[in-house]
Amino acid sequence: MSATAPPLTRSGPPLAETRAEDLMACTECDALYRNGTPANGQRAVCARCGHVLAAPRRKAGMQIIMLAVTVLVLAIGAAFFPFLRIEAAGLGNSVSLIDAILVFTGGRLAILAVAMAAFVLVIPAARMLLLIYVIGPLVFDRPPARQARRAYRLAEKLRPWSMAEIFAIGCAVSLVKVADLARVEFGPAFWMFAALVVIALIQERFICSWSVWHSLNTSTGR
Repeated sequence: MSATAPPLTRSGPPLAETRAEDLMACTECDALYRNGTPANGQRAVCARCGHVLAAPRRKAGMQIIMLAVTVLVLAIGAAFFPFLRIEAAGLGNSVSLIDAILVFTGGRLAILAVAMAAFVLVIPAARMLLLIYVIGPLVFDRPPARQARRAYRLAEKLRPWSMAEIFAIGCAVSLVKVADLARVEFGPAFWMFAALVVIALIQERFICSWSVWHSLNTSTGR
């Protein structure tokens, strides 16, 4: 169980006289604090709304990288292996995620195919690659990669657009309706995708944005 030991303070000279790089803003209520350095296993909590501002963990960087690689492998498998097999009236057909996307590539539904590919596969995979690119050198005590700050900022902006879990919920709702009309069998890609969603959610618990930015700002190089 992590201890709550806020390393941030609002006391001292006026916040307006403090350098911007020495301030931290709560992403929930916009309260400003002076930066501190919480120990591994401790959490910095906003005194106003209780939002966790920083929660560094020991060896979290390596865990994030391993989980990111796992998500990438599962994403590739989930894209090309059979996702579902549907049988009705003696006829059956297996379909993968790529097949489902390609079905909509013609005509007015092409934009739907692009959106599905982007939100379900491309953006989650791109975010994992960005995290590996940013955190990898830091884990091995090397200077940050070129444009690491910009890459991590992009990874944070992509987070709301990574909608693999939304797609999983949509599939579950659709399968409930289809099950009354046909026989549905889950393919290996279905279980890969389910594992991908769970692992991606677990990974989010290990990511501490404050720790990443602190490491990038205190390391040498670009």
